[in-house]
Amino acid sequence: MSLSIQMEEAAITVFSIYFLSQYSLGLSLWVWILLFFSPDISMLGYLFNTKRGAVIYNLFHHRGIALILIGIGFFSQQEIWTSIGILLFAHASFDRMLGFGLKYNNAFKHTHLGTM
Repeated sequence: MSLSIQMEEAAITVFSIYFLSQYSLGLSLWVWILLFFSPDISMLGYLFNTKRGAVIYNLFHHRGIALILIGIGFFSQQEIWTSIGILLFAHASFDRMLGFGLKYNNAFKHTHLGTM
């Protein structure tokens, strides 16, 4: 992955974390740090098989789904959904910055960003 894409993903992560601080729900910083890495629990789907693992992993790491959750929260004025969406968006960008992309169903290391 090119350095410019990594820098772009880093910037998106920083901006997302800023917006997450605006919708913090009154939770302390250490709770948000734990929650930030919680979407990685979706890797447990790979215990079943690679196809199911990829689907579950991609549900928790797809920025489109995160944007839908942000929109639901924003338009329904429920900050918890907005916060969950921003958290998923920030986490997905953070993972992409590190080279972890959306997974293909043939192998964990085969992503839309290339092979890890």
